[in-house]
Amino acid sequence: MFYESKEGLSDSALREALAGSLEGKDLKHVLILPPDYTRMYSGAGKITEIYYDLLKDRCEVDIMPALGTHEPMTEAECKAFFGPDVPFEKILVHNWKTDVIKLGEVPGEFVSEVSEGLVTDKIDVEVNRRIMDKKYDLIISAGQVVPHEVVGMANYSKNIFVGCGGSSMINSSHMLGAFYGMERIMGKDFSPVRKVFDYAEENFLKDVPLMYVLTVTTNKGDDTFIHGLYIGRKRELFEMAVKNSQDTNLNKMDKPLKKVIVYLDPREFKSTWLGNKAVYRTRMAIADDGELIILAPAVKKFGEDDENDRLIRKYGYVGREKVLELVKENDDLKANLSVAAHLIHGSSDGRFSITYCTKEIGKEEVEGVNFKYIPYDEIINKYDPKVLTDGFHTIDGEEIFYISNPALGLWTL
Repeated sequence: MFYESKEGLSDSALREALAGSLEGKDLKHVLILPPDYTRMYSGAGKITEIYYDLLKDRCEVDIMPALGTHEPMTEAECKAFFGPDVPFEKILVHNWKTDVIKLGEVPGEFVSEVSEGLVTDKIDVEVNRRIMDKKYDLIISAGQVVPHEVVGMANYSKNIFVGCGGSSMINSSHMLGAFYGMERIMGKDFSPVRKVFDYAEENFLKDVPLMYVLTVTTNKGDDTFIHGLYIGRKRELFEMAVKNSQDTNLNKMDKPLKKVIVYLDPREFKSTWLGNKAVYRTRMAIADDGELIILAPAVKKFGEDDENDRLIRKYGYVGREKVLELVKENDDLKANLSVAAHLIHGSSDGRFSITYCTKEIGKEEVEGVNFKYIPYDEIINKYDPKVLTDGFHTIDGEEIFYISNPALGLWTL
């Protein structure tokens, strides 16, 4: 089943659609897998809230945010995202290092074929153990389809294999995308990483009672508009969502952008691990010798966990070729390939400058990972996110392009 609306689905239409997806189902235990707070404009928080309300009196409901490598959500974040009526004690925490089981492997021959020989190693298929728990007679995976730097278009089975995946699969899939090249991937279906996820789902999740609830959204301020809702298991529903997102979330520029200012909402972005969406999503539109300035008032660290943070500080965003050399030479980076992929993705390879404007991290730390630095409180005197609107502006005789949320789109030529 699917629903599309240029204006955005009303709350009543959304609730009716979600209720319809449960009709005829005899349910005793349900597991809901929404994204976390870093996808606050996905519409999935409201979807989780509605499903919980529809199901709480007829069966047991567990909710496990698909954290991937992110930090667990706080109680305040859960209330803000899922609403006050979803009990915090119903929220389970996914641990990507300790809470997973291995289901099998994607053969190296297959990986080599889909990557044009760039990667030849097998990839372990790992998921959170709860996904394979037979007590659940329905698992609802909710989230937003939007351009993505690793898989091409986010969500669908990525929510399972990365959001609820293990360290080996996360590391391997991220490095596969980095080796293949994100410019060849972003905004497209059937990337090498997506083909690996398709293989894993077809071969290892057939007996899992999964139901995908996919959205395509935009936002204005804190208001989220759901332009597409796709509910079911078939891949063709994902493909419909991809097409809608390509029409809705791809921003095609007529000319290369000389200076781009990106704001990172402090509720959503607290690390460069997340904040570098400002780099990923704009790099295909920025001119050679251009400039990217990232307004990051709440970014206080680099990695989402301590080890990733340590590795980013140690090696820095030094460009694709240098990172590939470092992987060969250093066992700690070789053992954490998702960090290596992140370092590749977060660099401009010297093509344009990247400046982080922070309050919580100082000049020495920012420059230590190979970014430029301007104090946040200084830069907003010129580029104030309370005043700027998305699009072109002329400030002090200079043309700039402002983006209020890099997570909701892809900017390209």
